[in-house]
Amino acid sequence: KVDTPWGSVGIPTICLEEDACRIVERKEKEVIYRVDRLGIPLVEISTTPDIHHPEQAKVVAKYIGDALRATKKVKRGLGTIRQDLNVSIRGGARIEIKGVQELDMIPLIIEREAERQVNLLKIRDELMERGVKPEDIKEEFHDVTEVFQNTESKIIARAIGKGGKVLAVKLPGFRGLIGREIQPGRRLGTEMADRAKKYVRGIFHIDELPNYGITEKDVDAVIEKLGLGEKDAFVLVAAEEETAKKALAEVVKRAKEAIEGVPEETRRALPDGNTQYMRPLPGKARMYPETDIPTIFLPEEYKERIKANLPELPQERVERFVKGYRIDRSLAETLVNDERDELFEELVKKGVKPSLAASILVVVLKGLKKEVPVEKVTEEHIREAFELYLEGKIAKEAFEGIFKELAKNPEKTAKQVAEEKGLTLLSEEEVEKIIDEVIKANIEVIKAKGMGAMGMIMGRAMAKLRGRADGKLVSSLVRKKIQELS
Repeated sequence: KVDTPWGSVGIPTICLEEDACRIVERKEKEVIYRVDRLGIPLVEISTTPDIHHPEQAKVVAKYIGDALRATKKVKRGLGTIRQDLNVSIRGGARIEIKGVQELDMIPLIIEREAERQVNLLKIRDELMERGVKPEDIKEEFHDVTEVFQNTESKIIARAIGKGGKVLAVKLPGFRGLIGREIQPGRRLGTEMADRAKKYVRGIFHIDELPNYGITEKDVDAVIEKLGLGEKDAFVLVAAEEETAKKALAEVVKRAKEAIEGVPEETRRALPDGNTQYMRPLPGKARMYPETDIPTIFLPEEYKERIKANLPELPQERVERFVKGYRIDRSLAETLVNDERDELFEELVKKGVKPSLAASILVVVLKGLKKEVPVEKVTEEHIREAFELYLEGKIAKEAFEGIFKELAKNPEKTAKQVAEEKGLTLLSEEEVEKIIDEVIKANIEVIKAKGMGAMGMIMGRAMAKLRGRADGKLVSSLVRKKIQELS
């Protein structure tokens, strides 16, 4: 189970599955798939229906993701982990939302789906008040092509020019409700259009007209031809006659469902947090446990062996880093989240101070992201740079310059860059010689301010020595020489 601030959530099933084909192109009447994912194993993990808050769903998903990541045996990155959300509200229906990839989008998608269901229930209630019944919605399609013979609508004119027709269906009691917003930027009419999409690119309905080249005169003519009342609506489709009928049949089906409330559906997550119809929700035969996957009962001895060798969870690792290595919590969290934690511990075991290793891996590398493609700096580059540091060949100030150059020229080694850029450490004699030059150039200021000139002299010395001398050595030599002159 997963413990959250809103209560515990169980994990009843873990299934091993095979990845499916993926869609690479959608055409008007054709979908092209690639089969290169077939054979790739997938682990499907389901939770009990105990999630009652949008943020709780995010917490549970993150915990599962962290647990999988801790094994070091799963792929990472956008698209490798996909959440399917099942959302329902009191009085609504179970909706399965497929393909949620971004963790931070989970609460928004759940909130938007709950909002959609609430608004659909309000539409249902209003239809009931108007006395509309499912049997009032009939598959009676009226040919209104003659109304649009001289239309300004390019879409309709194009369809008629290809020999198509304009068909209309009457929806009693639906006027003002088809255009009702149910999610930001999406309406009941959008849901009807989603259903019709497998046959036509779009539909027209009375609540959005006049528009799209359809005039008020056209609208009045359709109203008269269909004999609509004040609260009645119509939906138009322009296409080849049989195609138009099939599309309007989908509209009729969705209108009848609107009278009932919220239809059970499988929907896809959209980038803005809304959802879109995919297909009807599978029946009870497809409910968990999966009917086509045999249950595997593990021997108790095997279970105990697994328990004894469970990987360290990310949050446990963060706590260990904070307490054991005494590094800042934000650094520890970034190391673990960016998967630099193993490299960090490797460097510490070689003798690098934990605070320095964490600072270089997090602060320095992240700081370079805006300047150079730092992702090209490999772990091997980083290891080489730290080896130079441990051998006393570079100062800690040289890491930034070395990584910046390696990001631009990843084919080089850290040693090559350090030598080419003059970032190798100078001898103490060479450092002292440069400091003497700085002292000589600023002798009057030193005589006037004494130790008060320390900051200025250090700044000017480090401008010449940064990355080529240890800061502590420079500070010690500058302090000593100013004291001698004071």
